[in-house]
Amino acid sequence: MKKVLTIAGSDSGGGAGIQADIKTMTMNGVFAMSAITALTAQNTIGVQGIFEVPPEFLARQLDSIFTDLRPEAVKIGMVSSAPLIEAIAERLVFYKAENIVVDPVMVATSGARLIAEEAVEALTTHLFPLAAILTPNIPEAEVLCGGHIGTVQDMEEAAGVIGEKFGTSVLLKGGHAVNEANDLLYSQGELEWFQGKRIDNPNTHGTGCTLSSAIASNLAKGFTMEEAVRRAKAYISGALAAGLDLGAGSGPMAHNFALTGCFAEECHSKA
Repeated sequence: MKKVLTIAGSDSGGGAGIQADIKTMTMNGVFAMSAITALTAQNTIGVQGIFEVPPEFLARQLDSIFTDLRPEAVKIGMVSSAPLIEAIAERLVFYKAENIVVDPVMVATSGARLIAEEAVEALTTHLFPLAAILTPNIPEAEVLCGGHIGTVQDMEEAAGVIGEKFGTSVLLKGGHAVNEANDLLYSQGELEWFQGKRIDNPNTHGTGCTLSSAIASNLAKGFTMEEAVRRAKAYISGALAAGLDLGAGSGPMAHNFALTGCFAEECHSKA
């Protein structure tokens, strides 16, 4: 079984972050491991608090994993400060990590800011050059390319600018007003649109975490970048289409929508 490491924050509500990553990786057939960057007090309504781990302890988590359970792919999610980002980059370079997927998490689905301003520069300087692929949404891509993205043509230009700037593939997610279900992949100088079915589900908490984790899982299994993205989009569409409705705000998806077997069965007996 291939192994995938997620480096991200913990979501106490279970819909995003480490929890979403582990569920996604398990459902996509790989062994999930984690290095936690921060604890969050979080639910479907918003983020009530963030408690970072010390950079030295984050580095220790990474050492523990790479010296015994070397991953075939790495997904990086929420990292809210420059010292943590620098610690991650240093260890990944030291261990020559492969198939690094960076989801540049800056804003939660609820609108809460999840990253310090100075951390953006650290991300672009230390982590982005290591990435096999970046998976920004529209607001994040605007920060990275320095311009407004309001049309399909803007998306194509932005993806190319970001990809060339950081020397990596870019999956620009179109779910923020521009293109509700269609994502754009820039890879090796080529653009490819991935059409998605519009799913009427307001519960989208953790979609970015889920998509990037699914891509990392498929890269670990040996799929090409294009096929990894295609499979990841199919998985997230299934999770959204299941229509899970939990919590009072933007709820989580049904990561286990395709889970079968006797251990997943519901209890049908009456107490």
